[in-house]
Amino acid sequence: MGEVPSLYDGSSERRAPADQATVRRTNLGLVLRHLRDHGPRSRARIAQETGLNKTTVSSLVAELADRRLVTTGEVDRAGSVGRPGLTVHLDGGCVCGIGVELNVDYAAVLVLDLRGEVLFEQRLALDLPTLGAERTLDAVAGLVTDAVAAAAATGARPAGLTVAVAGLVRSVDGVVTLAPNIGWHDVAVLDGLRTRLGADFPIRVENDANLSAIAEWAMGSEARTPDLVYLTGEVGVGGGVIVAGRLLRGAGGLSGEVGHTSLGDPDLVCGCGRRGCWETVVGMAALLRAAADPGDPVGDPARDLEARLSEVAARAEAGDARTLAALRQVGTSLGTGAAVLINLFNPRVVILGGYFAVLGEYLMPPLVAELEARVLGPGVAGARVVLSTLGFTAAVRGGAHVALESVFDDPTLVPVPELSPAGAS
Repeated sequence: MGEVPSLYDGSSERRAPADQATVRRTNLGLVLRHLRDHGPRSRARIAQETGLNKTTVSSLVAELADRRLVTTGEVDRAGSVGRPGLTVHLDGGCVCGIGVELNVDYAAVLVLDLRGEVLFEQRLALDLPTLGAERTLDAVAGLVTDAVAAAAATGARPAGLTVAVAGLVRSVDGVVTLAPNIGWHDVAVLDGLRTRLGADFPIRVENDANLSAIAEWAMGSEARTPDLVYLTGEVGVGGGVIVAGRLLRGAGGLSGEVGHTSLGDPDLVCGCGRRGCWETVVGMAALLRAAADPGDPVGDPARDLEARLSEVAARAEAGDARTLAALRQVGTSLGTGAAVLINLFNPRVVILGGYFAVLGEYLMPPLVAELEARVLGPGVAGARVVLSTLGFTAAVRGGAHVALESVFDDPTLVPVPELSPAGAS
């Protein structure tokens, strides 16, 4: 059985290994990734499914165990021929990935271990446009410091940190070139965090919707769907597109800015300064503008985002006519844009994240009606529309997942723990 190619970094396109050490690193990563993607299995099954011989697999598993990346468990009786062996599981208690998200009214951090289990999670309500870049980075450094300490308490050290930002990101040097909804232009996020953290682990900065799409592909309800479109709605609107199991980044890495396509009201000015962007009619600001008066608590960025959305949902549940009309209006406009994306990319699934998922039961009927009217192919070209189960954690989960990819690419980055001297306390 072939391994799913690396979604993010193009490692499957590297040149063939040139020496024995590189071959072994590659095979260690192959075994580790196979366990992540397919679950626990015996050494014999790993050999059968990867094409490696049994002796090689036994040696690789032994080294991965020495590095505390795998452990053995119960007897594997599934598909066993002859004497069944013990299953090999991902351990990963010694290493973790950290994801951070910066959005208009909050900053969040999440830490995943190698098995994808959450070790630490925190979100702060912050008014980023008011704080400005420097004070925001100060707050983020504090979040990351807390995350590293929490991970260390479990025995895990960071393999890396990935920061998700809603805007145009130059990932090669970690500069946010434009994030209109938070008022950032050419902010050196990577350098700023390196200076503040003094970290000995890699830091990278990426677009939030792309990282969310990666999270959905890796661990969402539609995981491993090879062709999917992810749409996230917050103050702005972003999208991530996966085609044949690969993230579509574009020539300059700037794809996914679907919120700034010309599908909105030409009389409305977007946060980017242009008129008629799609997010002017489907972003959360558009919903709140239609559903609530200025000064209404649901529009207060100092309040927790989920609490504000819970209030909107409660009003809709109570039958508030203004709220329901606003949701129908947004759902119809959301369907108009989603139809364009389905016609362009022909995905198997469109995943709605952010506030779209929270209020999905109200948005979905007008959205589906619009798709049925506008998508060219029969049965909306075979696409399904589903609500994300990752909530507002998609971007930070995607960031943590990307941070861990270095370990799956090269498990020798995780050192073998030193043995305590005999008799030492």
